[in-house]
Amino acid sequence: MVAEATAKRVTRRRVRTRANLLDAAFAVFAAKGFGRVSIEEVCEAAGYSRGAFYSNFGSLDELFFALYRDRAELIADQVAGAFALDGPDLDVPAAVDRVTDVLLLDLDWLLVKTDFLVHAARDPAVAQTLLDHRARLRGAIADRLTRARGHTRLPAVLGDIEGAAHAVIAAYDGVTTQLLLDRDAERARSWLKQLLTALLTDGSNTPE
Repeated sequence: MVAEATAKRVTRRRVRTRANLLDAAFAVFAAKGFGRVSIEEVCEAAGYSRGAFYSNFGSLDELFFALYRDRAELIADQVAGAFALDGPDLDVPAAVDRVTDVLLLDLDWLLVKTDFLVHAARDPAVAQTLLDHRARLRGAIADRLTRARGHTRLPAVLGDIEGAAHAVIAAYDGVTTQLLLDRDAERARSWLKQLLTALLTDGSNTPE
């Protein structure tokens, strides 16, 4: 019993240490950019030793990937959760409002994500992590549009449901790129709502 209780305390402490390292790394990466950050800087920001770092991560690359995966999975879960709140009829403006309200349009996250994108563009193995995340987002969108088939018409120019899902992600990419430059999150969220509503409607409520 004593050994079991000790093991649980160690596990909880390690989970907390890992979370603190990720939080500190997020702030440092956003401020300086991946490739300009050392392990020592992350440890100093988190208040831990190099030993604590290496007990959780094998390298700065591994920490960076873990940070990206954690945030990317959170966003995918938020999108899927927002789409799960309604029935088969797709009220596009209402659905767009729900999704854009929960989307993480945070400048620091976008800076870290852009660093990851540039890194991935030079390394096919790393790129797969980014492709997997984008595929999960498209899957959540496509699943919602599939449930609306027969109830809501999509603009013919989008082609099939997969094409519509790709278009939604492309719109998000464009708006977030602008956000990186003008740093106006409120405007970006409003513009994303307008763009997605226009993209997914054709002015008709006629079922397919």
